[in-house]
Amino acid sequence: MKKIVTILGARPQFIKGAVLSREISKFNDVEEVIVHTGQHYDANMSAVFFDEMKIPQPKYNLAINGLNHGAMTGQMLEKIEAILVDEKPDAVVVFGDTNSTLAGALAAKKLHIKIVHVEAGLRSFNMKMPEEVNRIVTDRISDLLICPTQKAIENLQLEGFSSFDVAIENHGDIMKDAMDFYSVLAKDKSTIFKKTSINKDNFLLATIHRQENTDDRNKLSDIFKSLDAINEFTQVVMPLHPRTKKKLSEYNIDTTITLIDPVGYFDMIMLLTHCKLVATDSGGLQKEAFFNQKHCIIVREETEWIELVNNNFAQLTGPNSDKILDAFHDLNQKKSNFNTNLYGDNVGEKIYTSIKQLIQ
Repeated sequence: MKKIVTILGARPQFIKGAVLSREISKFNDVEEVIVHTGQHYDANMSAVFFDEMKIPQPKYNLAINGLNHGAMTGQMLEKIEAILVDEKPDAVVVFGDTNSTLAGALAAKKLHIKIVHVEAGLRSFNMKMPEEVNRIVTDRISDLLICPTQKAIENLQLEGFSSFDVAIENHGDIMKDAMDFYSVLAKDKSTIFKKTSINKDNFLLATIHRQENTDDRNKLSDIFKSLDAINEFTQVVMPLHPRTKKKLSEYNIDTTITLIDPVGYFDMIMLLTHCKLVATDSGGLQKEAFFNQKHCIIVREETEWIELVNNNFAQLTGPNSDKILDAFHDLNQKKSNFNTNLYGDNVGEKIYTSIKQLIQ
């Protein structure tokens, strides 16, 4: 039987990886070995988490976290290499743009093992983002690039990938499959509205966590100035990221918005289902807003998911309080047809078929 090793390091990657794992379990003709690097340590990612989310338990947990980029990537590279030597897989599958993604791809490449990169071709064109470096390098050394959008294909073509010995395919965004699957479970599993004072169906959901926003006093102050102003019209609810919480205290920034503890995926789906609008600097949440037919204020200067902006489902504002307010007043009244198929269907099945073709 053919074997693949899947490298995962953050909660969103496990959710995406679970889509592929379900396809593998349907056919039972490929063995999958899951490696959890531990990059995003989360005490909630216990056996209960994997059971409730219907995610296979990792065979390996490397517990590498809390380090600078170089040390983290280096330690992952060393340990993943040892696992690959023992497991002898036919391919290694990596997702997205984390240090775990890069380390898994580098380890595989040096051992001449085929690499599958899911979410390939995305570009922010901001080389100050470590994620941008990770995704560019991973794309360049992969054997199969699974792109989520036509724009991602075009990015690769402009970088000369048509001349490289690599397969490039657009199967859509695997998070679409995940949202479809977990939305059904979330209705029974979520307790977010029972344990909070959120004004259900009449609130803006906000998340801010990127270092480019949190580590700059003026930017973070401007963002919360705008959120406080929006809060006068519509309740603003923010699951507070630990980094953001620390910086708000450090900068002595007070806010009138509703701050809640970080939430699990089921609760986040229910917040997305019932909010009026989303404001975020998260890449994943931009798409999840779209999947839940919600407009999105993108509190960044650029986005990898530019089709959301081009199709008027989202607006880029950066950390500018005036632009954020203008976007709120515009999008809060906007009516859009969200039935546009931007991100495909049955994505996991298509990815699995391509992987089997690669390793046959």
